[in-house]
Amino acid sequence: MSGREARSLLRRARSATLATSLGDDASGSASDAGWPYASLVTVACDTDASPILLLSDLSDHTRNLARDNRASLLIEAASGRANPQTGPRVSLLGRVVGSQDERHRRRFLARHPSAKLYASFTDFNVYRMAVERAHFVGGFGRAMWLDSGDILFEPAAAAAIAAAEPATIARLQGNQAGAVAQAAQRLLARPGGGWRLIAVDPEGCDLRRRGAVARLDFPSPVGSARELALLLDRMVNCSDER
Repeated sequence: MSGREARSLLRRARSATLATSLGDDASGSASDAGWPYASLVTVACDTDASPILLLSDLSDHTRNLARDNRASLLIEAASGRANPQTGPRVSLLGRVVGSQDERHRRRFLARHPSAKLYASFTDFNVYRMAVERAHFVGGFGRAMWLDSGDILFEPAAAAAIAAAEPATIARLQGNQAGAVAQAAQRLLARPGGGWRLIAVDPEGCDLRRRGAVARLDFPSPVGSARELALLLDRMVNCSDER
């Protein structure tokens, strides 16, 4: 259960704190090399929940990663609480590597459309974190270490949904766009029309309306294009499907 809770945090996140190891080329001082350096980044997820980042070559954290790609990524849903210590958070440990996979770029820009203004600049590149371990805290007395297999979704199912994603979104945003928008209002109690499907994964889908993003979890995970199509059609057309 903890792995799924941690993935839920990842799949809902729009920003995170990235910790890298400061290098003398970034800080300008050899004495600073090796010190932890934390910075704010925007984040999206691959279908297996691996974090996807869009980073500038000019930023300190990217230059740090060029010399040591080990990093930690903190994602939390705690800071808005009266007592933040009661809120869930997950710290990922892994290696951040560049990606030429067009799916990663597409998923990031679907979640952060304003990034299209600079994503094509030559100094901006897409990165993916290869998660090795994670530390999940669900609140007081609920802290545990997770291996990558615990936190990332099963590879075969994630790959099957990734392959089906473009056609699935095109179909639903084509002849069923109105039904998708209505489903967002029914199933998520989100006011206003114009909700659009922007991403799918084995555990749910993401919708967007202007600057707002909403997550719709599936009743149970899917592992094939057929399962995905059948479930989405039921959820879109049946208000009581949860």
